[in-house]
Amino acid sequence: MSILSRSIALGLGLSAAALAFSPSAWAVPSFARQTGLACAACHTTYPELTSFGRLFKLNGYTLTGLQQVQASAGGGMPALKINEIPPFSAMFQTSYSNVGKARPQAGGGYVQNNTVQFPRQMSFFFAGEMSPHMGSFIQFTYEPSPDHFTIDNTDIRYANHTTFGGDDLIYGLDLNNNPTVEDVWQSTPAWGFPFIHSSIGYGFGYSPQIFNLGQTVAGLGGYAMWNNTLYADVSVYRSEIPGSPTRLPTVTPALVNGVAPYWRVALQHNFGPNYLEVGTYGIYLNATPTNNGSGTVIASTSATDSYLDTGVDAQYERQFGDNSLVVRGTYVHEKQTLNASYSLGGLVSNRSNSLDTLRLNGTYHFGDSKSLSVGYFNTWGTSDKLLYNSGTAGSGSISGSPDTTGYLLQAAYLPWQNIQVGVQYTGYTKFNGASSNYDGAGRSASDNNTVFLYGWFMW
Repeated sequence: MSILSRSIALGLGLSAAALAFSPSAWAVPSFARQTGLACAACHTTYPELTSFGRLFKLNGYTLTGLQQVQASAGGGMPALKINEIPPFSAMFQTSYSNVGKARPQAGGGYVQNNTVQFPRQMSFFFAGEMSPHMGSFIQFTYEPSPDHFTIDNTDIRYANHTTFGGDDLIYGLDLNNNPTVEDVWQSTPAWGFPFIHSSIGYGFGYSPQIFNLGQTVAGLGGYAMWNNTLYADVSVYRSEIPGSPTRLPTVTPALVNGVAPYWRVALQHNFGPNYLEVGTYGIYLNATPTNNGSGTVIASTSATDSYLDTGVDAQYERQFGDNSLVVRGTYVHEKQTLNASYSLGGLVSNRSNSLDTLRLNGTYHFGDSKSLSVGYFNTWGTSDKLLYNSGTAGSGSISGSPDTTGYLLQAAYLPWQNIQVGVQYTGYTKFNGASSNYDGAGRSASDNNTVFLYGWFMW
């Protein structure tokens, strides 16, 4: 049996195991059309991946049950092999958000509260097999603000199989625009919980750079999964922001110098009805400060700012008959060496800072149709009155502290596997360094508490 045949057989065998275990890559119906498998083969409450969903992604999104258009180039080599049905699908989200106290906006006044977004987001996907061993997940998204379509999470990969030490080795190349988007677990930033949230609310406050790089960089790397146990990925990223200057989205936006290396190592193991993954990941980048996000360099300087983000993560899954429990967590420490910003003056108070974040969450799935989730988040770091005090009511920190603590509760219902409705509540016990008057304008952390109702439709 050829390596390709063995890999397909392995994938089909694991699909049966995944359906028996089932804990959910992004749920895209074009994948279901391509494979002939229901959404629940790869997902529970999308976009959580099952064991089969992880394998499908690692194999380059190429498993297919569709009729193929084929042509030969001579010598038995295929010149063309593509699905007869184009791998297109669509997504529509609508939502309602209520913030405890209306959010102030720059220049005075408040952002509208009790906000209905229709759409909150609308996306089109090109997702599936492009050729043998090569597939894609490409997302184009429209958002009400800034009122246009833009490229969203994109993951194009080549994958193949060989053996190493007598065991199967999946290996591949990956081109993407968001560090960790190539990952197959929901414990890293790109696909981390919550999978949908209010764009009117306050989120998690400040966060390390690795959480903020989506759609601002382009990266190329290689990955491998050995014996379905050990996973490794090494990539390099470069600034790439469509329609705007190449800059890093941080409190003081900056141009990325050279390339930013990213690394990822993880171990996974199944034991009985249990599954466990533990891993580490991180990125290192150098940057030059720019003027408040305009992309214009403030002044000529030979110095640079550097950021080293180092993270650890874990994901545990347990089956209870038709139900399942998934628990995830990640911790990231960021070391900031801000030589350029400090030497220019007026940008930061300290030459060196640290920023840490801890995010823990768990979801209990009632079959394939209902789920309850709870999450906890805690961010802390060095106080820096220039870096973290924006001077804007509601978003600045009068103490210069980034410390933010809170929790999240969510209930979701899927009347069909491609339709999800839910309610989410985010509560804050501390925001930007304090429980009350954190911005110097009298706003309390609890004023940011947010109720979020959503509808999420995939077809």
